[in-house]
Amino acid sequence: MVIPPPVRPPRITNYLKPYVLKMHFTNKYVSTQVIHAPTATVASSASSQEKALRPSMESTRDVAAAGKIGKILGERLLLKDIPAVAVHLEREQRYHGKVKAVIDSLREAGVKLL
Repeated sequence: MVIPPPVRPPRITNYLKPYVLKMHFTNKYVSTQVIHAPTATVASSASSQEKALRPSMESTRDVAAAGKIGKILGERLLLKDIPAVAVHLEREQRYHGKVKAVIDSLREAGVKLL
């Protein structure tokens, strides 16, 4: 059974950023998602858990892996014609380390950040 995304009133969707970048870091992996906010669906994602990416990485959890994941996500976004995303940082996430590596590599790939 497929659960449809929540229906938001139009007054709320006027103020939402269309695409939002969310990052999740564990002790083993780095994963990122770009979510289409009005429909609450995942537009694109990249993770160091993907089998195709593991052989090209030395480690799946350090800053270099985060940079590579950001670059791959940027390429996937441009293939889907998504030129800009808004960044959503959790309360404990600061702009340094892995977060900075993901965001900087997205910029280098050509994705504009709102």
